[in-house]
Amino acid sequence: VQLQACGGGLVQPGGSLRLSCSPSALDYYGIGWFRQAPGKEREGVSCISSSGVSIYYADSVKGRFTISRDNGKNAVSLQMNNLKPEDTAIYYCARVPRLCTKWETSAFNWGQGTQVTVSG
Repeated sequence: VQLQACGGGLVQPGGSLRLSCSPSALDYYGIGWFRQAPGKEREGVSCISSSGVSIYYADSVKGRFTISRDNGKNAVSLQMNNLKPEDTAIYYCARVPRLCTKWETSAFNWGQGTQVTVSG
């Protein structure tokens, strides 16, 4: 089942957005969030394991972004606080190995992205 990311938008620096990825059924898999800014390669942002116990963040978002999952609702969220202009990108979610093993290079079942623009 293809994943769908939503919740993007335009926000001023310092603002917040909450992205959601659904469905995340088949919670056997981990879920990763990735982003791609114009002219740049896609990069991993965060990963959460199938159980929700193991969580990883890119250094650039540590302390500002929080990933969580609600298996009952088949959704994974990415709470983004204190957004910066350099966070501007299209954000995607994808399935990754169950324990987030090599998650940045092992993603599959990519969904459509959602645009996040930090400006103002």
